[in-house]
Amino acid sequence: MKKEKSIYKNVVLFLAILFFISYTTHAQWYDPEKVNKKAYAIYEAAYKDAMDQNYMVAIANINKAIAIDPKFVEAYLSKAGIYAELKKYDSSVIDFERALQLDSVYSKTYLLPYSISLAGIGQFQKALAASTEFLTNPTLNAPSIKAGTYRKSTYQFAIDYEKKHPSNNYVFARKNLGDSVNSDALEYYPSLTIDGKKLIFTRRISGDEDFYESNLVNGKWSKAKALGGKVNTNLNEGAQNISQDGEWIIFTGCNYPEGQGSCDLYISFKTKMGWSEAENIGPIINTDFWESSPSLSPDKRDLYFSSNQAGTYGGKDLWVTHRNATGKWSRPENLGPTINTSGDESCSFMYADNQTLFFNSNGHWGYGQSDLFFSKKVSDSSWSTPENLGYPINTIDEEGSLIVAADGKTAYYASEGNDSKGGLDLYSFQLREDLQPPKTLWVKGKVFDAKTNNGLPSSVELTDINSRRLISKVQTDEEGNYLTTLPVGKDYAFNVNRKGYLFFSENYNINSKSDSVYTADIPLQPIETGASVILKNIFFDSKKIELKPESIVELTKLIQLMNDNPKLKILISGFTDNVGKPQDNLVLSNGRSLAVVNYLLASNQIAKDRIQYKGLGAAKPIADNATEEGKALNRRTELSVISN
Repeated sequence: MKKEKSIYKNVVLFLAILFFISYTTHAQWYDPEKVNKKAYAIYEAAYKDAMDQNYMVAIANINKAIAIDPKFVEAYLSKAGIYAELKKYDSSVIDFERALQLDSVYSKTYLLPYSISLAGIGQFQKALAASTEFLTNPTLNAPSIKAGTYRKSTYQFAIDYEKKHPSNNYVFARKNLGDSVNSDALEYYPSLTIDGKKLIFTRRISGDEDFYESNLVNGKWSKAKALGGKVNTNLNEGAQNISQDGEWIIFTGCNYPEGQGSCDLYISFKTKMGWSEAENIGPIINTDFWESSPSLSPDKRDLYFSSNQAGTYGGKDLWVTHRNATGKWSRPENLGPTINTSGDESCSFMYADNQTLFFNSNGHWGYGQSDLFFSKKVSDSSWSTPENLGYPINTIDEEGSLIVAADGKTAYYASEGNDSKGGLDLYSFQLREDLQPPKTLWVKGKVFDAKTNNGLPSSVELTDINSRRLISKVQTDEEGNYLTTLPVGKDYAFNVNRKGYLFFSENYNINSKSDSVYTADIPLQPIETGASVILKNIFFDSKKIELKPESIVELTKLIQLMNDNPKLKILISGFTDNVGKPQDNLVLSNGRSLAVVNYLLASNQIAKDRIQYKGLGAAKPIADNATEEGKALNRRTELSVISN
């Protein structure tokens, strides 16, 4: 079926634009030979205008011809075709229906393009009926039958999709971003930082593509200006993606002198002097084929892009490359046949949760040309079946790139609407509820030495406690600054690691009512006698000494710490609040600290003489036991350094 679809995708939108094609059919009253001669002369002038793509002049002349001969069926059909070419499908439908009312037999040949215009305004039931009737014509040739059959299948897809995804009063109300962002030039390919306050996009003026930025100030977008620095050149820069922290831009450069192929991926870095001169991202990724539409994961460890390099499933496929600890990119991996098809996949966008990938495709079933889809990461090497975003986000025309803000609701894309300032403009709209990825918050701060206060370049990891999957792993900058994302609805273990230091441990339970941003400055304790850290992701049920499965993430980090520092000897201490009898609390805390030690020993990686344990009950509280919050803080497990 996919092979057939890829063929049908290439069928011209209306078989051929329906200008001035005459048909003679029996049992019809309309006769082109009997059209008023003056009207036909004006109509022929309109033909020349249409062939020169002076469509509005052509329409004006056709209207003059119709005024002279109101039953000029061909004129209505031709005007309908012009409106369809202009994507003014509502006007196209009106003229098609007028022609059908005048002579349904003569106009029957045009039922397929009529159906396409109906689908253009979302009237898929009527479009299905029109295409079905079109296919009953016994004189159709093979290409017409193929085109009609394909279009019929897309209308049926649209009807079935609506049944599976009822709108539930959803209103698609897109909003033009206004004069500050949009101009009489073309604006497209938006990109957004995690805080939603900086918008980067491509603007094309007289064929030259450059990057522009606008900032959200008091709820309004500032006047867009070209990016400062050296990233914009006299060559074309397009299809860009700004990293979530606003520090990198990766983009597509075509026909650059040092390029590997026709279009390559380039990277520019934010500096005090503006954006740096772009660097080719290298031959590991770029080939002598075509590479474009990059998207960075929120932690900047994965780079998704589209390419037709060797190993594709058809035309252009989506690929991913991984950045290792030394900053080198791995050889790209194809995302596989769940995502990629025999058609083209492009315009990837990895959402802030690092799990939801948006992209466009003309190979998955949809509404007629390239549609927008999303897929969820199941594992590091597998993806869920892509889901179509549905009408009216997707239409019968080409859909390009789409991004979604960290709130999971607000989407941005380029489109050519009735209110556009000039060609493609940038718009925002609210996603249908069932399409929304989880709202994603973020944590930012600085990692520093607890003794010297100096910033420490470190690794910051976020792990889903329940699934034990690593959600993101970010590297701080040289001064220890970091930003990492937190999708809502999950419990996270938040760990910071650096050799020679005790790891930092935190637990986040994130819900949709949480604040948008957390600030966490993190002091790391140097590994030295007496240093200690609270293990905030060690969990027990109430009054129980058995470790809960959610503790494994933290325990794994503890084993890693011991292996990285083979001379390290530690004390695991258990504490309780002051509820209950002191002796019971001592027994409980002792049993819990022993449970941690037994887990470490069971790994067969750590010698017994390197670990001690002790239960201290309600001794040494770190918070007031008069409150529930204080009691929760006092119920803890601590690691202390005996020697190193």
